[in-house]
Amino acid sequence: MHIHFLDPYQHRLSPIHAMDGRVKLVLAIAFILTTSLTPMGAWAAYILLFALLLSAEMLSEVPLSYFFRRAILALPFVLAALPLLFTLPGNVLAEFSLGGFSLRISAEGLTRLFSIAVKSWLSVQVAILLTVSTPFPDLLQAMRSLRLPRLLVAIFGLMWRYLFILVDEALRLMRARSARSSEHPQQVYPSGRTMVWRAKVTGGMAGSLFLRAFERSDRIYLAMLSRGYDGEVRLKPFPPISRTQWLSLLIGIGFLGLILLLSQLLTLLR
Repeated sequence: MHIHFLDPYQHRLSPIHAMDGRVKLVLAIAFILTTSLTPMGAWAAYILLFALLLSAEMLSEVPLSYFFRRAILALPFVLAALPLLFTLPGNVLAEFSLGGFSLRISAEGLTRLFSIAVKSWLSVQVAILLTVSTPFPDLLQAMRSLRLPRLLVAIFGLMWRYLFILVDEALRLMRARSARSSEHPQQVYPSGRTMVWRAKVTGGMAGSLFLRAFERSDRIYLAMLSRGYDGEVRLKPFPPISRTQWLSLLIGIGFLGLILLLSQLLTLLR
């Protein structure tokens, strides 16, 4: 079976992979909500959440370096929160001048920045764990079984499928460009492998990519309609959730609830 390089799913015989997709989706959403609701600066709660997530990552039998490398996706969220370091009032830790402006780094701003960084990092990791251990069709089916709107699930599914089409068309255009930019051994013909030449063809490639992807998606949609597509992709139904899966769900929700309660208590005691 061909697996596209964009597909993050990695087949393993691990307890995480064997878990029901509905259970994993609910636990992932609960983990993200717990992380978001945890007060700023609740470092003990962050450590517990990281320990819980690290245990699940180890059980998935996927190398930890895979999660840590892809968790860099959280960096834009941290950069967006960088102004908090200088705008939140509080105890001044450092002060310096930049041009005609005086910037102050406060302890509260530093705490807020690091808290947002940790929360973003943990949330991105649990999303990576969900996608790497669950096939995307199972995720779509889990969304429908949890009563998410059919139109929303259909949009997710079509966006995911057309992403592969877009990438395939882009790869074809890049191969065509490489075939037309070869160098002659005796330098009889001018080479097209210059930066100026590549800059000239970039706009043309972008327009051609849009037209080719649009035409191909239209053909695919007409083929889907001819096969009875009515807005929802029907898959084989999920089997009933077993007692073991229910127990895993309750234990996971219980742990997350205790961590959230602990973080609130620690905030009140400070």
